[in-house]
Amino acid sequence: MNLSEIPVAILCGGKGTRLREETEFRPKPMIRIGSKPILWHIMKHFAHYGVRNFMLCLGYKGELIREYFLNYDTYNSDILVELGTKSIQKLRETHDEKDWRVSLIDTGQNTATGGRLKILTPYIQNKYPFFFATYGDGVGNINIDALAEFHLKQGKLATVTAVRPPSRFGELSIENDLAKHFHEKSQTYEGWINGGFLVLDRKVLDLIDDEDTALELSPMRALAAQGQLAVYRHEGFWQCMDTHREMELLNDLDEIGEAPWKVWINDR
Repeated sequence: MNLSEIPVAILCGGKGTRLREETEFRPKPMIRIGSKPILWHIMKHFAHYGVRNFMLCLGYKGELIREYFLNYDTYNSDILVELGTKSIQKLRETHDEKDWRVSLIDTGQNTATGGRLKILTPYIQNKYPFFFATYGDGVGNINIDALAEFHLKQGKLATVTAVRPPSRFGELSIENDLAKHFHEKSQTYEGWINGGFLVLDRKVLDLIDDEDTALELSPMRALAAQGQLAVYRHEGFWQCMDTHREMELLNDLDEIGEAPWKVWINDR
């Protein structure tokens, strides 16, 4: 299906306290993986599948995200600046994100995740069969086309992408007190967790009471109790960036050219 007009809401307003050494100066979505903010990586992933209508839920240090996109073309082009006349001439464009539509929406400093989505209600039009929502600090190689098709086939109000949490430690396969295999930073098989990459009917917004409502609590519990929460199991790569170690992991993968979330790498 054509996803070009379907919006994706990206939660960008949290304070990221577990990465305080970085978030003291910038919001977590602006922490870089390689040369680009993790937020850009998430948006580029969706754009690969034709989703180019972005709604960024701003909060903590949101002005830095606003400034980044207001000056995106300048940051990503070769330019000539005449210091005397202060004129600026674009010499060469070095990006291909010209068809992105980015709404920069202030959703408050201390608003909960559900409350941030609730504030988007005027912008989520009834004509959309659904909208996407995800967090501004997690990447993966989720197939967005397959996710959307799964949601429509299930016919429920909401779909959550379930992932297996990455192990924070190396995993050992033990036999007769000997290590048979050692898997560093592999996926665990102990259960599934909410990996973001949600697909939501507009009616879900009605389940959010106010700005203090966390999406992951009463709204999601109500949907599950009503049999209206479908689960899309993603067996592939997924990684959040909650800690300094996880930030380093993502940067290491990017540096050596083994970044599974870069599904767009062959677009050009």
